[in-house]
Amino acid sequence: MNIVYTDVLVVGGGLAGLRVATGVQERGHHVIVLTLVPPKRSHSAAAQGGMQASLGNCAMGWGDNEDIHFEDTVKGSDWGADQRVVRMFVNTAPKAIRELTHYGVPWNRVRKGKHTAIINARKVEIEEKEEAHGLITARDFGGTKKWRTCYTSDGTGHSMLYAMDNKAHEDRVEIHERMEALSLIHRHGRCYGVVARNLMTGELVAYVAKATTIATGGYGRIYEVSTNAIICQGTGQALALESGVATLGNMEAVQFHPTAIVPVGILTTEGCRGDGGVLRDVDGYRFMPDYEPEKKELASRDVVSRRMIEHMRKGKGVPSRYGDHLWLDITILGREHIEKNLREVKEICENFLGIDPAEEWIPVRPTQHYSMGGIRTKHTGESQTMRGLYACGEAACWDMHGFNRLGGNSVAETVVSGMLVAEYISDFCDSEQSHVEISTAVIEHFVRDEREKIDRLLFGGGNEDAYALRRAMEKIMMEKVGIFRNGKDLQEAVDQLEQLHIRSKNIGVFRSKSTAANPAMVVAYRTQKMIKIALTVAYGALLRTESRGAHAREDYPHRDDVNWLKRTITSWPDPEQTLPTVTYEPIDIMTMELPPGWRGYGKKNIIENPDSAIQLAKVEAIRKQLQEQGADRFAIQKALMPYEHLLPEKYRGRNERLYERFDDEKESDA
Repeated sequence: MNIVYTDVLVVGGGLAGLRVATGVQERGHHVIVLTLVPPKRSHSAAAQGGMQASLGNCAMGWGDNEDIHFEDTVKGSDWGADQRVVRMFVNTAPKAIRELTHYGVPWNRVRKGKHTAIINARKVEIEEKEEAHGLITARDFGGTKKWRTCYTSDGTGHSMLYAMDNKAHEDRVEIHERMEALSLIHRHGRCYGVVARNLMTGELVAYVAKATTIATGGYGRIYEVSTNAIICQGTGQALALESGVATLGNMEAVQFHPTAIVPVGILTTEGCRGDGGVLRDVDGYRFMPDYEPEKKELASRDVVSRRMIEHMRKGKGVPSRYGDHLWLDITILGREHIEKNLREVKEICENFLGIDPAEEWIPVRPTQHYSMGGIRTKHTGESQTMRGLYACGEAACWDMHGFNRLGGNSVAETVVSGMLVAEYISDFCDSEQSHVEISTAVIEHFVRDEREKIDRLLFGGGNEDAYALRRAMEKIMMEKVGIFRNGKDLQEAVDQLEQLHIRSKNIGVFRSKSTAANPAMVVAYRTQKMIKIALTVAYGALLRTESRGAHAREDYPHRDDVNWLKRTITSWPDPEQTLPTVTYEPIDIMTMELPPGWRGYGKKNIIENPDSAIQLAKVEAIRKQLQEQGADRFAIQKALMPYEHLLPEKYRGRNERLYERFDDEKESDA
């Protein structure tokens, strides 16, 4: 039995995993990263549009700050987010983006003087301030009051990931490629690492660590069409679920992106609409202003996706052999802008559609894109129910997104949560609580279990085809657990997925019996895990009889703040269960800085909780009293909802902007 010991184990080599790894390595703890693919091939590279941080350098972002970013994010979450975590995030995001600059990310910059931009389908002249020249600029994104999304043309994730991978090599982070974690090693509610399989040789290796971090991304590939990479199969969430101890949060909260190209589902960035592109129907008519007069194409993603489906249901879709779609028109931006700032979109259109987006409209349709749900954690990134297990990025329900994520907040979350969680893990590793007290007999038990599972697939005589079961699961999720949901479809989905889960226990690998590089075997054991994840999504959606964010029930169209202002918590304590166990975690209005209300876009279908009005009056009274006393925004915020004490000390400082300097304050303190 091969046992590898380390201080910190990170499962996943994307932005979140690499940022955790470099953080703990720089604190003096040895770290090993396990990754299915070389880190530069991680799905983080697919992020196009940008990263949100309230720098406020450009003219259209002038006046932005953490308070505005906080409000946008909470409203975007449809009040499902943990507002303390949102505060931690918006405070750290400007620090993260400047840190990435030092790592080599070539952010687009402000150019002083006048230039034209497309806003609301019209050419507008914008004048950038001379003092902002050369600073990091931003573009518009959905659900925001200010231009806040910093970018590198439309290859932001690519630039960030390459810079982060280079940093990991500079810090001599040990990376084990083509290694797949199969199960958590745990005892008495404490995680001690994972059993992993070498995808090339088939060898099972036990990795034992003081702290284990899951940073494996989302679970989009449980759907038939997704913008996610093939490797985004929910395996990290499945590791936690199958432990029987760790819990998942808000798994039914699945986001569909409005503008994936038809038919393959490859993403065209929100930057297309942020830069001025518009949506058109079969008649060439721009329809979004009819539905969202204020935000139009730049309402939040969940709202735009639903409006597009509603419009197609009215017969306004464009017929095609692949089903109805709508048009994304970026021709109005001009060839120069497209070839400079949307060059990846241009290449995608040329290679997959055979069109020039500077001349022709792009066929688009909402497609599964992001997972708000994940491993439920505390604000430190540690599992609420398993000591020593951490999660960050899309694999986690931290929970800063609630039931809908704003564009640009995802890649921001990967590096911000990675920065913060690295500090919390390092503090844990510095304490006596991190001591590893587990016998080799226990480790061997977990390795033996995984070897027996593989042997059953290869030699157990099972007669179920993993490929057929997986295709059935994908079809069920796409047709019955999509953008619009209803009780009948969801009940059918749960019943059908439950049967698939039962059948998956009898999967057999029919061709190669090799325990080494064997794609059929990989599909077999991943399919078993994916069906369980699909069940957590469908079952949670069936039980949640309301509409909130990306979870839209046609039979329960109201957001119900009386009965459903709570997170869905899912576990699988008994491996013989055919359905997950679901409980709920209440979200307390009386602790909120921003009590529930209308988002400012979308339909005003809300069953209001009377506590919202009570808390709003309390917040406004405190704000008014402190303003009369001359308090600044920081003092007011602290009185409303303290959060700074939750941050690692090194990240508690304020963020300076051109119009918000603290030099005088520093001098007076001195």
